Amino acid sequence: MTSPVSPATPVSSATPAAGPVTLYTTVDSPLGELLLTGDGTALTSLSVPGQRGGATVLPGWRREPTAFAAAERQLKEYFAGERRTFELPLAPAGSDFRLRVWNALDTVPYGATVSYRGLAEAAGSPGAVRAIGGAVGANPLLVVRPCHRVIGADGSLTGYSGGLERKRTLLTLEGVL
Repeated sequence: MTSPVSPATPVSSATPAAGPVTLYTTVDSPLGELLLTGDGTALTSLSVPGQRGGATVLPGWRREPTAFAAAERQLKEYFAGERRTFELPLAPAGSDFRLRVWNALDTVPYGATVSYRGLAEAAGSPGAVRAIGGAVGANPLLVVRPCHRVIGADGSLTGYSGGLERKRTLLTLEGVL
């Protein structure tokens, strides 16, 4: 399942001889320089500097800022406190289980938090709290797919692949902290 698609002109992500090309751009933010990647029709990852498991630009990738104009605009609105949800086509790579967990993240509203147990229940896997934690930690779409809203059962800030300080920044922006 993808998030609602906003109108945009797709940019071709394939060349006849080489096959698919990963497109990317960078966007300045309060979290540092964000790296956005995509296939020309959807966002496939959004990473922060030093992120555990985050994307890094590889040879053959093509910088294509225009392919990410809607994402850049929506991110700027979010960080300015003017946007609460993202309306972008998303296409993260993951197992069926991870995709189900990541889709459940989309149901956690701006300004709210959920425990790993609560997310496990929302994802239809109430007994898989540990596996839910692994899926949350592997989320390739930080900020737009709000894994920063997942907290410990006792309300504590727990792991975030972008770092706890960035998690704190996002939750403060959303008025949780």
